[in-house]
Order: sequence, then C-alpha cells, then structure tokens
Amino acid sequence: WSLVSRVPDQIKEPLSAESSVYLLFFLVCFCSTTKYGILTFLPRFLYEQIRRAANAFFLFIALMQQIPDVSPTGRYTTLVPLIFILTVAGIKEIIEDYKRHKADNTVNKKKTTVLRNGAWQTIIWKQVAVGDIVKVTNGQHLPADMVIVSSSEPQAMCYIETSNLDGETNLKIRQGLPLTTGFQTLEDLMALSGRLECEGPNRHLYDFTGTLRLENQNPAPLGPDQVLLRGAQLRNTQWVVGIVVYTGHDSKLMQNSTKAPLKRSNVERVTNMQILVLFGILLVMALVSSVGAAIWNREHTEDACWYLSRAGDISTNFAYNLLTFIILYNNLIPISLLVTLEVVKFTQALFINWDVEMYYSETDTPAMARTSNLNEELGQVKYLFSDKTGTLTCNVMHFKKCTIAGITYGHFPDLDCDRSMEDFSNLPSNSNNSTEFDDPTLIQNIEKDHPTSPQICEFLTMMAVCHTVVPEREENQIIYQASSPDEGALVKGAKGLGFVFTARTPHSVIIEAVSVYVYIFGDKSYFLQCSELIFIATRATLTAHCSSLGDSLRKENELALIIDGQTLKYALSFELRQAFLDLALSCKAVICCRVSPLQKSEIVDMVKKHVKAITLAIGDGANDVGMIQTAHVGVGISGNEGMQATNSSDYSIAQFSYLEKLLLVHGAWSYNRVTKCILYCFYKNVVLYIIELWFAFVNGFSGQILFERWCIGLYNVIFTALPPFTLGIFDRPCSQQNMLRFPQLYRITQNAEGFNTKVFWGHCINALIHSIILFWFPLKMLEHDSPFSNGQGNDYLFAGNMVYTYVVVTVCLKAGMETTAWTRFSHLAVWGSMALWMVFFAVYSAIWPTIPIAPDMLGQAGRVMQCWHFWLGLVLVPTACLLKDVAWTATRRTVRKSLLEEVQELEARAVDPGAAVLRDASGRSLNERAHLLTRVFRKTPSSVGRSNSVQQTVSHGYAFSQEEHGVVSQSQVVRSYDTTRQRPSL
Repeated sequence: WSLVSRVPDQIKEPLSAESSVYLLFFLVCFCSTTKYGILTFLPRFLYEQIRRAANAFFLFIALMQQIPDVSPTGRYTTLVPLIFILTVAGIKEIIEDYKRHKADNTVNKKKTTVLRNGAWQTIIWKQVAVGDIVKVTNGQHLPADMVIVSSSEPQAMCYIETSNLDGETNLKIRQGLPLTTGFQTLEDLMALSGRLECEGPNRHLYDFTGTLRLENQNPAPLGPDQVLLRGAQLRNTQWVVGIVVYTGHDSKLMQNSTKAPLKRSNVERVTNMQILVLFGILLVMALVSSVGAAIWNREHTEDACWYLSRAGDISTNFAYNLLTFIILYNNLIPISLLVTLEVVKFTQALFINWDVEMYYSETDTPAMARTSNLNEELGQVKYLFSDKTGTLTCNVMHFKKCTIAGITYGHFPDLDCDRSMEDFSNLPSNSNNSTEFDDPTLIQNIEKDHPTSPQICEFLTMMAVCHTVVPEREENQIIYQASSPDEGALVKGAKGLGFVFTARTPHSVIIEAVSVYVYIFGDKSYFLQCSELIFIATRATLTAHCSSLGDSLRKENELALIIDGQTLKYALSFELRQAFLDLALSCKAVICCRVSPLQKSEIVDMVKKHVKAITLAIGDGANDVGMIQTAHVGVGISGNEGMQATNSSDYSIAQFSYLEKLLLVHGAWSYNRVTKCILYCFYKNVVLYIIELWFAFVNGFSGQILFERWCIGLYNVIFTALPPFTLGIFDRPCSQQNMLRFPQLYRITQNAEGFNTKVFWGHCINALIHSIILFWFPLKMLEHDSPFSNGQGNDYLFAGNMVYTYVVVTVCLKAGMETTAWTRFSHLAVWGSMALWMVFFAVYSAIWPTIPIAPDMLGQAGRVMQCWHFWLGLVLVPTACLLKDVAWTATRRTVRKSLLEEVQELEARAVDPGAAVLRDASGRSLNERAHLLTRVFRKTPSSVGRSNSVQQTVSHGYAFSQEEHGVVSQSQVVRSYDTTRQRPSL
C-alpha cells in the first residue's frame, strides 16, 4: 500500500511501506517538551537573562570598564563576576531542562510493534514513521496518529481512553471501515495494497478528512471515527492494527501543545522595576558627582595644579568623569543578588522535592519542582484553576452507599453522624481505602425476607445488567472491562453482593445470583442517566446578572457560576468578554463544563491579563497543558491520565491534597525567604556603596575610593555572603503546623505585604540613614583629635578600614534582627562573618611583599587595632544604627501588632496559638475562619457521610455511554459482543 499526505514539496509521489520507514528525520515520532535545545540554548538563555534589569545593567558596566583610564576599580571587576553568575544560572537551567529531557526520553523510548520485512518487530516510539502498520494491544498507548485497519472486536470496533487528549476518562468507540475489517492475519496485512490520502497535520482533535483507495475497491471516505490519536490508550480491546498518518510533532496531540513559556515571578518583575529606579538614582548621583568635580576643578585649578599636575588629565573631562562615577557607584545595585537568588531558589526547590509529606508511596512519586524560578509565586496565588474530574477524584470510583426503598445502606455504625471535616481525616485508613461495601444489613434483609427484599433484588439486578461492561475471563477470574470508573464500580459492587455479571451475548446478558444463572433478554437494559445543569450565556442574561449584582459587581459574593463549553464560546467573544469576566469575578466559584483545552487556556489568560493577581492552574491530563502553561504557576498531577501535564508543568505532585502544603507552607515560606533575601541584599549594598558618595564630598569628587579595591570586591562574595543565604534558605515566619492550621496567614504573602514599593524603599532609606551614621560619625571622631598618643597621623585607608569594619558588623547584626527562626547556620552567618573579616583584615595587612598585592594595606590592621577610637566606635556606631531599628520595631509591634507577629510571639513563649483568641481585621475568630478555609484544601473521604442522608454521585451521560453521538450507538455496542465465543488473535 502507499500513503499520500501533505509533506514537503519535494516529496509528492506515493510512499511505499518500505520507503516510508526511512522517510525523513522530521517525520519520526520524537517529541520534546524541553525548554531549550542544543542550538537554541545559548540565545534563548541569554535572552532570558538579559531581560533581567540587573544583568543588563552589569553588562553595560562591564563594557564601559573596557574603556582605558575610566574605571577606578579596574577592567574586569564586573565582567568576571557577571560571567560567573551567568555560568551558575546556565548550569542550573541545564540541570532543570535535563530533567525534562529525561521525562521526554521515557516517552520516546516506549516500545510498540510494527510490521516490517514481513514480520512483527518491536521498536521504540521515536522510530515509528509515517506509513508504518502498527499493532497496539490492550492497555498500551498509541505511539502516533493512525487509521484503523482491523481489531479483535466485532466490526473492527475498539475502545480508547482519551484522557491525555481531552481529559475524558470515559471510553470512546472508534471503528474501522468495513472494507478492511477482514485484514486480521499477518498474511492479509502483507497483501494489503492501495493508497491512503489525508489532510495535512493540524490541531483539530475531532476533525479528520481522508480517502482510502484499495486495489480493485471503490474509494472509501475516512473521518475522525476511523482515527486513533497519539496519546490515547487502547482499552477493552485485545488488539488493533492501524496505518500511521501523523507522527511526532505532526500528531494532533503535539499540534495542540505549545513550547514551554519563559515565566518570571511577580517578585522578579517588581525587583526589576526597582532596579531601574535605582539605576536612575545612580545616574543622578553620578551626574551630581560629575558636576561637583567640574566645580571643584574650576575653583582649585590654579592653587592645586603644582600638586596635582592636572595638565592633560582626562579627569577634567565631564563625560569621562560621568562614566567614572557610574562605574564607581555601580555596586549600589547588588551584582551578587542574582547568583544568591539562583542558589536560594534552587535549594528551596530541593526542599520541595525532599518533602516526605508530599511523597506518594503507592506510586513511588515524590513532589518535583521542575523549575525553581517561581517558588515565591506559590505564596501569592489568588485565583486557582483546577481540572475538576480526574484531578479531584483521581478517576477512582468505589461503590460505598445506596438507598433502596427509602433505607440507606453503607454507613459507619461506629462513628458519630455529625463529624467535622477535621474528624474525617482521622478515620482508619482501611475505611477510607476499602473497595468493599461494608453494610451486612442489605444481605440480611434479602435472606430474612424483609418487606423490601424484592426491591433490593431488583436494584442489585439492575446494577448487574444496566451497563456496557464486557466481562473477560483470565483463568478462573472474571475481569470487567468497563467504559468508565462509574460503571465498573457498580458492577463490582453488585458482584460483591452476590449478583455476578458473567457473560454477554448479542441478545442477552447472563448474571449469577444465589447460585442460579439468570438470562435477561430483549431491550430491558440503556442506562442510569443523571441530569446536567445547563446555563446558556447570552448578552441578555449576562447583562441581567451583572445588573442584579449592582454595587457587589466584581466583589466576591456567595455565588457560583456554572457554564458549559458551547456557551463559553460566546461568553469569551470580544463583545461579551468583559461582562463575563465581571460576572465571574463576582462569584466565589466558577465551574466550566465540557470545555476544550484551548478554552481552558483562554479563561486563564483572560484573568491573568485583566486582573492584577497571581494565577495557578492544576490538572492531570494533556488537555490541561494549555492552562498549565498559560497560568503564572502550572502544577501537574502525576495521576491516571499520563505524564503530559506533569512534563509541561512548573511543579508536579502526586495527589491534589498536596497542593495545600505546596501553597500554604512551601509557597509562603519561599516568598518570605526570597523577599527577605532581596531586601537585605539591597540594604547591605546601599549601606556600603553610598558611603563612596559621602566620601566624594571630602575628596574633591576625584573618583578616589575610600576602601581598598579587593575589600570592595570581596564584600558581597565573602564577608556578607552568608547572611542572605541563611535568610533565603532557613528562615521561616512561623512553624509548618501553624501555617497549615491558620490559612489566614497565607493572606500576608498573597497580598505582598512583605515586598512592595513601600517596603523596598523603606529598606533603602533605612540603609541611607545607616550609611550616614557609619561614615560621618567616625570621620568627625577622627577629625579633631589624633588617634595615636605619639601624634602619628592617619590616611584615608585608615579611616576606610575603620568604617568598613563598622559596616560589616552593622549589616551582620541587621541580618540577625531580620531572622525569625535561628538555626546553627544563622549563628554561623552572623557571628562567623564578622569574625571572618577580622581574621582576613589581620592576614591581609601582613602578606605584602610575600604576596605582591595590596602594599597600601601593610600594617593597617595593627594600627587600627591599637587605636582606642576604633574600639569605642565599634560599640557606639553599630549601636547607634540599630537602636533606631529596634525602637521602630518595638513601637510598631506594641501599637499595631500583626496576626503573624502575634503567632510568632506565642510560638516563642511555647504557647499554643489556638488557645488564644486570634481574630482578623473584621473581628472574626481566626480559628473559625481557618476551619472554613481548611475545608477548601482537604478532600472529604467518599466513604464517610451522614447516616440520615442520601449520598449521590452526580455524573453525566458521558460516564455511562462512553461518548455522546459516537460512531457506534449503545444498542450496537451491547449487541456486538458474545463473550461466550473466543475472540480472533493476530
């Protein structure tokens, strides 16, 4: 046979089965969800890094430093750190992308069976090519898009589960053409000869147009009912044979996927903006200094020229002076911040991966942070978009409870009927996970001839026969092949109660009840159907609902909006989009039914663009990939619907319930840690480097630096490197237990109370005040008195080393004040950093000329240590700086204590916060609020319910009828099977 498809222009002739195997490399089945490729890594990575304002700024500085005689700090003091930072960031990105590559490789190396060289051969997925004849067996996933030739089922029918494509776990029926039904043996398939024409690759999951032209046969049209798509799983069918038409990125599954976007956290965007403003301030500082240099040079040219020899000196050039001061003040923006954040976020991601409480032992699946750039974003989520079916139910159904003739069966007699949500979590594991109906009363009522016994028998009989389940025997066991978890649960439930479904023929079903075979003929069985709420959204209804809300519009109300995909198509149109958004934002919950993957993505994108809030999308199927990639944060669940959602997500978890800890603990902690790290890095850099501006006022704006060059370079790298790491890795606002117990605390990070423009500039102003104290106090102390009893004078470097020591001590103690959870690492960072500088200072002042660097530092440590002014200032200057901070914090905590601070104080006193009456701003008890919010994140076990109520499972017709308006009607399906006969083997 041969195949014609829309392939490159140079290939127009029909392709034989042999030649199609070796067609072209782009037609093979290789698929990738990685962020980078070998050729695209460098440009894509550099683009992502240069988007960061700090990196762009330091690249500019590094280029300016290459101009001769301009940089007061040398040519490579910025370039080398920048290359180091980009290298560290690149290694981290490679490691994270390598994990994605491994996940893709797992898929690409799955095995399948193809017909080649006259025999069935086992190959890996990425070797499947257009034109191959592929055999797929029950339970296997399809490696490519293919047209059905034949199957083990009657009339070339087969069942597929398309959860990887559209999230539907119910089975769908596909059927080959009657023309090819008889091609079931190897010899038949080898003799298959003809031509298959089809449309070019596209993203339309439910459309397909093609023509099959077999020799000596009339052309037969092909539609979507004859096509099996890559990623679908063959179910309830022993085998199916098909001809491959699309592979790899041409398959409809990959056509519907998009490249992983380059996401940036909101904290990073705010930081970028503040860096730009800070850069503007730096330019102003450089401009003021350049103007000051011009004024000083003009006023002192004559009286100082004999000393300075300024003739031909470029320092009199205004433009050169401007560049000099820009380079001098460039460290006002912390270059170490970037590499610090990379390491901090990478470590936070490891904490998520190592969390044993988010490890699912049944599938050996831990939580995984597939990217570390968005950790803090987890702490700011306001809108959560969740796939509702498989994500919330795990696609697992058990028959637990029923009501027959007004009597409820399936309760827990040893439990109180009025239990709270928290009580449910303490149920024995065997009651939560049991798959058996646990109420013996039902069988007793049958055996004892209870008045409702006939109704019970009829109920169980209907459960055993009203379905499309196909029984298969493996040795002495009956395996039920169900089209949906609902049907399987009902049939298994009936079996457990003695009504065993054993066989199906085209005209009857056979059940065994009380050791008697029962044959039921005719049309007595179709099916339990539950009604579906349909809300038709039109301009009139949207306008009416928006009008009725009045002043409450766009404010959360106790309302829920339910809308289906067909209506959503109109609601998302340009004319109605704003009205729909206003209505949706006015509701507490919005449920969208039967929506396409693209619609899911559009809804997320609408909220993301028009509402200033962080969005999170979570799902477990390939149909969720669009919204997962569109949202600020995407979370994939590695459940029963394949790994497509997981491979495209930013974070993956094994159970929906783990989302609670991911957000309330890891998210809030990461946000708190990252913001503290950022604020502290800016604080310590402003403290030190703004001193160079104050020094310019006393050195004639000459561009002279106050501190020794290598001391400046090592300030961020060594002497103050540990405090931001400990703040970013180990600090936490309060314990994990209280973060989960009081979800109200999440609102602090959610509303960005710890990091915003006001907080950022508050820290910068505080650093400015500290720099004034740290420079001018020691300078005035040395100005009117000789520091040595022998009258020996001092130089700028002597004053600089004193000031530098005070700066290191002050910023390290400031880190201690910012720490809320002291660990051994915190002590090491605070006290060890100060000790490290003192040791370095002593050694660095004695190494010349043994090591030929820093001759100006020779003997500086001895001179400084012998000066009593230094020791007095070491006590008074840092104290003067931090006393203001202590007073401010104490006053604020006394006058207006926040909820978090109250919890922290109770924790410090070892008092249970739950014992105190904690109330929010509205005066509502926090415990009550926490109880309500906790219910949002905790799933109610399906095995528990009130004994005096009827627990119902609401389902759609989808669950019981496989597919609405499918290729094969229900009556055809149930009459096509005769399980008493042996099926054909291939």
